[in-house]
Amino acid sequence: MLFPAQTRVYLKPGSTDMRKSINTLSIMVEGGLDLDPFSGQMFAFCNRRHNIVKILYWDRNGFCLWQKRLEKDRFKWPESYKEVLEIDQRQLSWLLEGLEINQPMRYKELRYSTML
Repeated sequence: MLFPAQTRVYLKPGSTDMRKSINTLSIMVEGGLDLDPFSGQMFAFCNRRHNIVKILYWDRNGFCLWQKRLEKDRFKWPESYKEVLEIDQRQLSWLLEGLEINQPMRYKELRYSTML
């Protein structure tokens, strides 16, 4: 999934009933998470068994719902938070690949400034 770098990803804490579809999930985003489902940001939900993830997002003129179901393994869905968790797209990729979202950094981030 390719999105602009500024696209945020929000994980809903706890488990979500995966029978819910676009309408109910968008209501959950607005009412339960207190976020705007029309913002273009991504909202991720996971079931109790941690083998299904659904991602809801608004794309210009309609909602999109993406789903991944694991046949044998489980997602490393974070359990230790009470409120919605904001992650970046790199962390979402890790999560969907079966990794923890808090991976140690390989390299330090460099920042350069020019002296004028």
